[in-house]
Amino acid sequence: MCGRYTQTRSGRQLADRFIADAALWDGPPRYNLAPSQPAPVVLMQKAHRTLRPLQWGLVPSWAKDPDIGHRLVNARAETLAEKPAFRAAVRRRRCLIPADGFYEWRKDPAGKTPVYVRLADGSPFAFAGLWEHWQSPDGSELDTFTIITTEPNELLAPIHNRMPAILRPNDEAAWLDPAHEDPKQITPLLRP
Repeated sequence: MCGRYTQTRSGRQLADRFIADAALWDGPPRYNLAPSQPAPVVLMQKAHRTLRPLQWGLVPSWAKDPDIGHRLVNARAETLAEKPAFRAAVRRRRCLIPADGFYEWRKDPAGKTPVYVRLADGSPFAFAGLWEHWQSPDGSELDTFTIITTEPNELLAPIHNRMPAILRPNDEAAWLDPAHEDPKQITPLLRP
């Protein structure tokens, strides 16, 4: 599970790193991003990468109530194509979620201890994500995202039984490519 993460780069830095057309995100550095908060996300719109804020917690287009997003902050890589909440998004609405690091909680005899995980050089990376557009009966709109999780790698396994699916930089374009509509084409990118 991924329940908190950090993103401290400016909109311009993120646009440069993720080759996004426009930096529509100019929020402050975030050291404890939580579900239901807006965060910068890279998605494809009209064949161009766009960086813009979306709310964390996926609300499927068919949902009657946006509160479902509180339960859909993560999506298991192994079941994306099966679950109704993620089935359409994995085919057509994949995104990159820029991050500097994330928190996992290690269970100790004394309770839970937060552990901060980042790349050794501190550089930004991308979680694999899905996004959705939701419209309420009164016409208000909401764009949301979820972070995909996978089995932990050998470094994370002693801390937690899941980890966010972190994309290698050379896999980011394939993850965003709208031509890949078959989940079998892109789910191999979600390995630990």
